[in-house]
Amino acid sequence: MSVVPDSQRIVITGVGLTAPNGNNLAEFRAALLEGRSGVVRYETRYMGEVLAGVCNFDPLRYQRRKELRRGTRSGSIAVYCANEAIQDAGLDWGRVPRDRVGVYLGITEHGNVETENEVYEISKFNYDTSVWSHHHNPRTVANNPAGEVTLNLKVTGPHLTIGAACAAGNAGFIQGVQMLRLGEVDLALAGGVSESIHTFGIFASFQSQGALAQHEDPAKACRPFDVDRNGIVVAEGGAVCVLERLPDALRRGARIYGEIVGYAMNSDAKDFVLPDARRQAECMRLAMKRAGVQPTDIDILSSHATATEQGDLEESQAIHEVFAEHTELAINNTKSFIGHAMGAAGALELLGNLPAFEDNIAHATINLDRLDPRCPLTQIVANRPRKLPRVRYILNNSFGMLGINSVLIVRKYDPREHVR
Repeated sequence: MSVVPDSQRIVITGVGLTAPNGNNLAEFRAALLEGRSGVVRYETRYMGEVLAGVCNFDPLRYQRRKELRRGTRSGSIAVYCANEAIQDAGLDWGRVPRDRVGVYLGITEHGNVETENEVYEISKFNYDTSVWSHHHNPRTVANNPAGEVTLNLKVTGPHLTIGAACAAGNAGFIQGVQMLRLGEVDLALAGGVSESIHTFGIFASFQSQGALAQHEDPAKACRPFDVDRNGIVVAEGGAVCVLERLPDALRRGARIYGEIVGYAMNSDAKDFVLPDARRQAECMRLAMKRAGVQPTDIDILSSHATATEQGDLEESQAIHEVFAEHTELAINNTKSFIGHAMGAAGALELLGNLPAFEDNIAHATINLDRLDPRCPLTQIVANRPRKLPRVRYILNNSFGMLGINSVLIVRKYDPREHVR
């Protein structure tokens, strides 16, 4: 374990999320342990019925109808998750200096939904652009989801969205950690969001690639590492955490979910869409080096696997290269339950595993009826949760198009370990 001063130790003290199978951490975790999928049939423009992970949170819980009409789906998801995280953290929000709060949210893409909607609307008027919405520009700027959070919560500190493809959820956390360590902020709202199911283009593009999942039973459509996998299930969702420096969290008696102890990001520099096992392995090793741990210290590895043939093969090879000798490792996958939530994926997948620090259970990868023999993962948790002797370290993989890789390592907080 690396020795880090308490002032540089960053902990998770609040969790807010919406997923296709739960609108808070307790609901989400229960669904993962019970094997309940959130994938359903979904109608999308021009394509008809597809399969998707659809969230069912209450957008009016923290916003008015006027704000919803003016804003975006991803902004609404972000506002919901940020408010939930603040409440969960037990913060007295009225006493928090808003200029010392930063908002850092990972996204895969933004603006597609609004542009598609506007083009569709003007098509009804012979493409007369005079009916184009004057709200389009603030809806489509890349910083929109984080910006909507600052408007809702009156945050006057910095806000950023981090465009990192499907590695974005981890990237949001990493940005929050770095800004806290630099002293730029005293509290970070960090994570990732996605509105992807509301753009027909993402479904059409995956279909053109031959990478859009199909199955007669929606709950069985997402099948990472399975011989019969046939592509991605697109999902929406969001996950935002309150991050604080350890002394600040202790000072106010906060509940600590876990401590972020290691992270890494790198690039494949290989292909637009095809991943590279070597670079993914390097990313995992770098994160562990920064955390001061060995492969045998990791208890749960949350895999990125999207149920595409090549993606699953490359990641499984990378995991095998790094962890082949660690036979007690538990490898699981959350996308099998909810589909691929794009910018929110990595954040949701980490949070679904966080309760394992308390119950010592690794949730399963469902729909894994026949492990692809080309995916050498003997440690995978298939179809039923696995009770572990202990859970001290969780490693979260999150990889994306154009070869962007991110890895986050979270440790169970031990109040006896203080450096000061």
